[in-house]
Amino acid sequence: MIEFAIITESDKGQGAFNYETALDATDAMITNIPGICLMVLLADCTPILLYDPMQRAVAAAHAGWKGTAKQIGRKVVEAMRDSYGCRPEDIIAGIGPSIGPCCYEVGPEVISQFDADLVHDRNHLDLWEGNRRQLTEAGVRSIEVAGICTKCNHDRFFSERHTPGTGRFGAGIMLVA
Repeated sequence: MIEFAIITESDKGQGAFNYETALDATDAMITNIPGICLMVLLADCTPILLYDPMQRAVAAAHAGWKGTAKQIGRKVVEAMRDSYGCRPEDIIAGIGPSIGPCCYEVGPEVISQFDADLVHDRNHLDLWEGNRRQLTEAGVRSIEVAGICTKCNHDRFFSERHTPGTGRFGAGIMLVA
């Protein structure tokens, strides 16, 4: 199940300084309140950041293979529509650095949950294309994919696949006043 949080003024600052105050079991956050930075922490999983300039709403999602398989991109767009009246065609999306299809080798239990065309040589899964496709199918027209593999670029990004037990990097989005 995908867990969403609609962030309000009372949530401001949760998780900013330690994990103990972070929102538990939350895969995605949305808000329309300026000055609140929505941030996801990652070390190979895919960050998805969304912005609707018309309704002035933003979202941040953490899309590992499980979230991607559960259609997190589409569900975040639906949550923005339901909560703030966002129209998918107005939303601008960014898919940030994460493990690329060049390095993301997974087993048959993962492969079986995805369309065959998202699997490349020797069971390499393409999370970038899987998430891009979900956003497109949800009606988002403006999507940028960073196309930067965190494992290949472990000198610039944390990569759990390169260095198990590593740190995390953050991807964030915020409305300004």
